[in-house]
Amino acid sequence: MRGLSMNRHFKTTLLAGISAMSVTLGYSASAYAADPAVDPAVETTSELETLIVTARGKPRTVLDSAVPVDSFSEADLKSAAFTDTNDILKTLVPSYTLAREPISDGATFIRPASLRGLPTDKTLFMVNSKRRHRSALVGIGGSGSQAPDAATIPASALKNVVVTRDGAGAQYGSDAIAGVIDFQLKDSPSGGSLTAQYGQFFLGDGEDVLVTGNLGLPLGDSGFVNGTFEYTSQNQVHRGKQYCNVGIPNQSAGFCVTSYAAANPSYGALITDYVQKWGQPDSEALRGVINAGYDISDTMSLYAFGNYSKSSAVEYFNYRPPAAPNFNATQIRQADGSLFQFSSIFPAGFTPMFGGDVTDYSLTGGLKGKLGDGLQYDFSGRYGNDKLAYTLWDTVNPSMGPASPKSFYVGSLISTESAANADFAYDWGVGGLHTPITLNFGAEYRKEGYEIEAGDVASYVAGAWATPDPFGFCNATTHTPTAAATPTVLANGLNCANYTSAVIAAGLPNAGQPVDGFAGQDPVYAALAVGSNGAPGSPPSYSGKLTRNSYAGYLEGSANITEAWFFDVAVRGEKFSDFGSTWNGKVATQYQITDSFGIRGSVGSGFRAPTPGQLFTTNVSTRVENGAIIASGLFPATNPVAQFMGAKELKPEKSLNIAAGFTASLFDGLSLTVDAYSIKIEDQFYATSAIAVNATIRAGLIAAKVPGADTIGQVQFFQNAFDSTTTGLDVVATYKVNWENGQSTSFTASGNVNKFKIDKVNTPAATAAVKYTFFDAEGVFDFENAQPRWRSVFSASHEIGKFKAVARATVWGPYKNMFSVANQVTQKWDPEVFVDTEFSYKATDTYTVSVGARNLFSNYPDPDKTGESATNGRIYRSDSVVDWQGGFWYMKATATF
Repeated sequence: MRGLSMNRHFKTTLLAGISAMSVTLGYSASAYAADPAVDPAVETTSELETLIVTARGKPRTVLDSAVPVDSFSEADLKSAAFTDTNDILKTLVPSYTLAREPISDGATFIRPASLRGLPTDKTLFMVNSKRRHRSALVGIGGSGSQAPDAATIPASALKNVVVTRDGAGAQYGSDAIAGVIDFQLKDSPSGGSLTAQYGQFFLGDGEDVLVTGNLGLPLGDSGFVNGTFEYTSQNQVHRGKQYCNVGIPNQSAGFCVTSYAAANPSYGALITDYVQKWGQPDSEALRGVINAGYDISDTMSLYAFGNYSKSSAVEYFNYRPPAAPNFNATQIRQADGSLFQFSSIFPAGFTPMFGGDVTDYSLTGGLKGKLGDGLQYDFSGRYGNDKLAYTLWDTVNPSMGPASPKSFYVGSLISTESAANADFAYDWGVGGLHTPITLNFGAEYRKEGYEIEAGDVASYVAGAWATPDPFGFCNATTHTPTAAATPTVLANGLNCANYTSAVIAAGLPNAGQPVDGFAGQDPVYAALAVGSNGAPGSPPSYSGKLTRNSYAGYLEGSANITEAWFFDVAVRGEKFSDFGSTWNGKVATQYQITDSFGIRGSVGSGFRAPTPGQLFTTNVSTRVENGAIIASGLFPATNPVAQFMGAKELKPEKSLNIAAGFTASLFDGLSLTVDAYSIKIEDQFYATSAIAVNATIRAGLIAAKVPGADTIGQVQFFQNAFDSTTTGLDVVATYKVNWENGQSTSFTASGNVNKFKIDKVNTPAATAAVKYTFFDAEGVFDFENAQPRWRSVFSASHEIGKFKAVARATVWGPYKNMFSVANQVTQKWDPEVFVDTEFSYKATDTYTVSVGARNLFSNYPDPDKTGESATNGRIYRSDSVVDWQGGFWYMKATATF
């Protein structure tokens, strides 16, 4: 992990090699290409006229679909100023948002996304219309989302992407509450492309290299194999200031690097860089996708596709200063009574470095065809595996004292999914209808698993200094030396009488104890935190595997009742081994009032069963509260600690999705779709508000043998926390002009307005020992207001001969955030505009060169002013979906053959 970043010489050599390779491939393409390649830049078919499948019925266009759908071609995907598939979706779909969270454990490596303002795991991801397996990451706060990672699919492997912005639980089952995103892989038996891109941020950091290639080959006389590879490398970005927790509104004063360095020159001489960085992390990834098919006969074919992705990234954790109250400054007594403190190892303090290695692979295969009576069939099986392995270095296990190693394997999270599907379609002729009824029916068996692998022993073990006086130097009752306190120990200054102080006595662990009158406490009584500091490893007791099975059957029928009236109805039943049975249905319709104007609407129910990962995850991480670094524990609802505090076992979320809208072709070249929606979710899944650990809770943690129980400052667990309603409006307009001189201009304007409301908070019954709320007023306020209320994207593409120019403006609406329940100060962020541009020149039929910029005017959201996020050198809210890293430029060369 520490050697992750590539050096500049290697990158230069790599790019030079790619250029030479592209020349060779370009001139040798005719040796094996069966058909001439199609240049996406000259496609004339409008996406609104492209046939798409919005459920399992016959293909329809965007304008005559019964539900709102976005269809993005390969050319659309290439027009985005990003290379990451997640970022491309964010660029093209206004209701799809994505956060960059630089110090957020696993969320730094697998970025949380949202469709229609709902967490990622409420959107179903598919590849070639087959369900995609989940990532291993379970968010440790908020919605605790565990969803597929779109970044594992290279954008260069995609022929098109279809985004259905409507609930589809009745067709596809769990997760399809907000919508469905279907990635269709390239399937050409010939041709290919090779692209190399280099860029960096305007401030000179965040160097970014992309090399990607695609190749289609024939498989016999009636098949194809299409493969894609992608390599990316990104360097660290920093958009903060030097660590300083002094003078921050609403925060207690803490450590400040600059002032401490001025007072301690020896410390200042050691500080040569920012001790903690905020922004895009160092990362590297290699990904590949294969898609293949073979026609056995005119009525039967085999297909298979799969992917492999390996990525690594490194994030900065919060800085540990050398001075109090950090444990660096805490003295302990060793076996000979001598004193030790970690500042002797880390005289400049230290910043734990957290590494995440994500390995993702999948394989899907099937047989499909058509029988003589017109019955179509599709039998398929699939397997997916995603593993997230954590490492930590430049830190210690404090309880091990000077014997502690400085690097640790923290453990791994593994998510697996396998399934077998049988899908059928049949056109049933019924008298009186304009078209036959297309019946789609089938069954699915799915097995999901989640595994937590233990870290190495040093990452979780309770060392000698996990408890006071580990060598028994002092009598716990009389506070006098024991026989173990040898003359050597006494000569080193042991003072058993100095066993507590006024400060210690006021703390929870020693509340009620007498005060000994001394100003401090002898180091023999000090106890240090257990586990690798920053992210304690997973012990065997919290490791293991959880699996579940589910069975499902569905039936869907659709037809044109009249030439103008289309109707679709679906029902699905599903049985989970851990949650019982559920039934969901959906009705959707579209009526074409005139040739240029149609109305549509849908009503459907949905559900989302908590994933095995959400049922099983245990995590202890570091948070910053009121300027202080504390350990925060997240436990399953079935954990004894969570049960002690009133947690109930999780149950599925249930949803009701209602949508209505219209489509219009106002005049030649201009099309418009407008859709309003309401998504009501009952028993929405969420992490409880942080619960401060008091003496009673701490005793429960210790009794449950939680690693580091004596140092955990707050506790959270997942619950079905509340009922919510999301209402919104989607608008998409497209207009294309073909000029008489052969030039053409395409315009797209799209927007999404969202409003969130919590209808009811599920409050637990208070106990005599513990009184709190699962979801406090700050949580409610932030859930309803912390995301931009609206977002719009305006784009224009103009072609003139061999030149093409693309410009896109993204406008983020206002949003607000509250500091805390006790201090309800809020901050409002005004709308922000980002502009992306790209200019391309097709030098030959083979080569195209491009230059571009995203966030051309380098706009930033307002800095945090409440103090909730502006700690440890942070300037901007790092969880904001509005990007805060500034402008970025790039240049790109592409060879097609």
